[in-house]
Amino acid sequence: MQLKEKYVTDDQGNRIGVLLDINEYQKLLEALEELDAIRAYDNAILSDEEDISFESAIFP
Repeated sequence: MQLKEKYVTDDQGNRIGVLLDINEYQKLLEALEELDAIRAYDNAILSDEEDISFESAIFP
């Protein structure tokens, strides 16, 4: 994913914020949600518990 971010700077030129196109922001949120699901799956696989509920895996 190629981001076209714009930075918000203070008077000294230090970056203090980022502006993103709304579509890029939505894609980032979707990717983060997918990554959370992958991490939850990995945690469930590594768990010593025999069974784990979906809710426990997604919302530890």
